[in-house]
Amino acid sequence: MKGVITIAYNNLEKSIETKNILVEKLNKAGFEISENIEENTELIISIGGDGSFLNTVHKFDFVSIPIVAINTGHLGFFAELSPEKIDEFIVSYKNKEYFIQESEPLEVIISTKNESIKLKAVNEIVIKNIQSRTVHLDLQVDGIKIEHFSGDGMLISTPIGSTAYNYSAGGSIVYPSLSLLQLTPIAPMNTNAYRSFTSSIILPTTSVISISPEFEFENSILIVVDGIEYNFAQIEEVKIYKSDKNVKLLRLNGYEFWDRVSEKFL
Repeated sequence: MKGVITIAYNNLEKSIETKNILVEKLNKAGFEISENIEENTELIISIGGDGSFLNTVHKFDFVSIPIVAINTGHLGFFAELSPEKIDEFIVSYKNKEYFIQESEPLEVIISTKNESIKLKAVNEIVIKNIQSRTVHLDLQVDGIKIEHFSGDGMLISTPIGSTAYNYSAGGSIVYPSLSLLQLTPIAPMNTNAYRSFTSSIILPTTSVISISPEFEFENSILIVVDGIEYNFAQIEEVKIYKSDKNVKLLRLNGYEFWDRVSEKFL
């Protein structure tokens, strides 16, 4: 008998059908199946799109177990295989024809006048105004003041998250094995009245980024963590830094990052 494989899936009909087929085939291959993390879980399989993958990582609290995604969604950038490739995947997995790609998540501490909240992100953390108006933010890196930012918001991404919202906001695509943080302005203002950086800032993972509302009346700051929105009143500071946890993605032999980028974006 092999170890336990934990399966997570969304409620789309195609995902449920894929889950049922996967369970049947994995059982025949000698694996035990669970929808929870067990003591001897050796692999997590996420079925759905990129959002389902991110939800799976958050659901299991960034556990240090390899995860592989089956795409039943649209873009599927994180996904390693399609439902039609399940048989090939099981053979490759049993023969250990794969490698583990590690990603360094972000952690954010949101400090308000009444509480302090800690969250983690695989892709990115976004700070913007809850309403459709300009937000004014003070930016510090390692205690050194960098700028008074004015615009739609700021985005801090991991290398693996550089192809998500960061890419849409004009940030750079980063090779996933690089160890860095990328801070990308969202629609920055650069006028006689307001001066802001208009391109991404690349920082080492030892950096601590601190962002706070410039004006006390700005009490409608929205924090978006991997697409999940959090609205806190009276935010005083948002502190972002590299987490001490790693997300482990299982990649089949032959995976090439730039092939994936070309396939999905060009």
